Amino acid sequence: MKATAVAPANIAFIKYWGKKDEALRLPLNASISMNLSEAYTKTTVEFSKEFTSDQVEFFDAKSLDPQEILRVSKHLDRLREMKGVSLRAKVATKNTFPKSSGIASSASGFAALTVAGSVALGLSLSEKELSILARIGSGSACRSVPDGFVEWKTGDTSEESYAYSLYPSSYWDLCDVLVIVASSEKKISSTKGHEAVQASLFFHSRLMSLSERIERVKEGLKKRDLGILGPAIEKEAINMHAVMMTQTPALFYWTSATMDSIHAVIRWREEGLQVYFTIDAGPNIHLICEAKDAKVVAQKAETIHGVEQVIINKPARGAHLV
Repeated sequence: MKATAVAPANIAFIKYWGKKDEALRLPLNASISMNLSEAYTKTTVEFSKEFTSDQVEFFDAKSLDPQEILRVSKHLDRLREMKGVSLRAKVATKNTFPKSSGIASSASGFAALTVAGSVALGLSLSEKELSILARIGSGSACRSVPDGFVEWKTGDTSEESYAYSLYPSSYWDLCDVLVIVASSEKKISSTKGHEAVQASLFFHSRLMSLSERIERVKEGLKKRDLGILGPAIEKEAINMHAVMMTQTPALFYWTSATMDSIHAVIRWREEGLQVYFTIDAGPNIHLICEAKDAKVVAQKAETIHGVEQVIINKPARGAHLV
């Protein structure tokens, strides 16, 4: 009763910010993302009669918040309830990228936990069922279950809100050059940030304008046209962070290195390099370009003051057993 799974982090082209149901993590809007090949979580789950309690081992953390362990244990409870067992489990997990720094570590983490845990218990679940379960653990985790370029449907019930693949990872030779400017954990988690979203005066106008951006992103993906996709994802990232900055309490995730990176991207584009930025709920910046330009973009990014690490990602398959 042991299994190991790998799940990618994902970068949202259309963001998830705001929930219509806290317990089920139903989003207020649909979102679109790309799975990342080099930013992933590897998780082993083992169930045994010998374990008297759930044990969680995170190899990249000096210590784990008890609330994090409880959150993992509650997710295992969902799987145990489906199987009709009470066995405790040992969970061992490791990331290839910094945890809780705005690079979707909870997405890859709960997607890997869902797949490994369900297989270890002998559950035979469809991709849709796995996506729904992962979503309840951590909203954006549902997007790390399907392959490649993914859409997460909002839905009014748990059964209606799941992610599915728009295009496989081989569909477009797009790259995400992940520029890490802060590897430390965020002081305010995304979960806490979601709770205050409606305090922003710009939140409802964001929801009203999202359908147009969603269509532009889908058009850019369909045509494999970065000239369409790029401006739409930049506008979306700025829009979401404008909401964050005007919440109560306000969330200011960007650092000086984040701003320097944004200005650099604009300058490189004026010089003829086709690259666009997007930023999730954190300070680290994702530079989206075609594969032919990825090395040049990465080399330029490494020269920006305050950059700690640069990781080139291609579109990746979703969560799977290894």
